[in-house]
Amino acid sequence: MALVDLPSKPTSPTSLKLPPALKSQVDEVARKAGISTHAYMIQALTESVQHAVLREAFAADCAQALQEMDARGKGHELGAVRQHFSQLAAYRAGKGGKPAPLRPTNLPK
Repeated sequence: MALVDLPSKPTSPTSLKLPPALKSQVDEVARKAGISTHAYMIQALTESVQHAVLREAFAADCAQALQEMDARGKGHELGAVRQHFSQLAAYRAGKGGKPAPLRPTNLPK
């Protein structure tokens, strides 16, 4: 599924029935944001769809990376990755040397 750009026109009408308490909250948040309730709902729905599309793409990328890692038999152990990023954070904070590059190792079968 690809990300959808918001066209200025045409649109497809729909009906959205909200519980009164939620409608009041949406109205208030939209008012504070300086936009109409309708614009706020469009924005919220757009962001939600974009998040779902990006999550789907991320999951597909992860599955492909796992297949490639399994096929090669090499990868990064979680402990080594955690240690590398801990050392990298310390380095960036000026509290240690630059960590050695993370190199893939043979994974147990």
